[in-house]
Amino acid sequence: MRYGVCVDPQMASAVAAAGFDFIELNVQGHLKTMEEEPAFSAELARIKAAPLPAIAANSFVPGNLKITGPEPASDAALEAYARRTFKRAHAAGVATVVFGSGGARAIPDGFDRGQAWEQLVRFGKMLGPVAEKYGVTVVVEPLNKTRGECNVLTSVGESAQYVKDVDHPSMMLLVDGYHWGLDNDSYDDLVANAYLLRHVHIATVEHRLPPGFEPSDFSSFFRALKAGGYDGPISIEAKWDNVEEQAEHAYAVLTGLAREAGL
Repeated sequence: MRYGVCVDPQMASAVAAAGFDFIELNVQGHLKTMEEEPAFSAELARIKAAPLPAIAANSFVPGNLKITGPEPASDAALEAYARRTFKRAHAAGVATVVFGSGGARAIPDGFDRGQAWEQLVRFGKMLGPVAEKYGVTVVVEPLNKTRGECNVLTSVGESAQYVKDVDHPSMMLLVDGYHWGLDNDSYDDLVANAYLLRHVHIATVEHRLPPGFEPSDFSSFFRALKAGGYDGPISIEAKWDNVEEQAEHAYAVLTGLAREAGL
């Protein structure tokens, strides 16, 4: 397995010294997808200068580009945004783009869920070929219901069904131990759909901290990953007090959890 941290490139030296293998970026913050090319060019230089590769980026679609509802963004606008994102991801060496984007995909109150699902699937079917052109894989992230992060694609089972309905090799699945644990999501669904996983996030359930900084039982999560045969990257997506001071301990705890599960 490879281990990483969702962090700004300026912190890459600290996480590299702790033992991590990669960093994960923020699509809008680091790929500057809502800004013109000069802003991205400057950021790209920082990304390329970092001592660790940036293999993934999260926070794909901004909330003002609505995918579902009675007045979604146009297909042309969504495709143009996706094309810009994947082109810049490719330039930065980012191979995985995380589709959480709760604000963009959330179904408006009173809107027909079946129609919203059709909108989401149409969006996914548009994304697949564009992502493939730039060598990018989009991974769908189930967000939690408990803290109201979204009202659709909120479980591994539902998100896996979405991936199957889109049916494109550049549209796959992510699981986040924080969301999964918070909603007490299905162990069996995670094992059964682990073959679709291409990326994993993790943080403690109570306060979304790095592993090792508050009690959090990850044992069933890692057992499910092992049972499903997962052997891909895993990123800490958490709230840090001080990355430079905490990274070494977080790395030791994370890799220890994986070893205990036989990963």
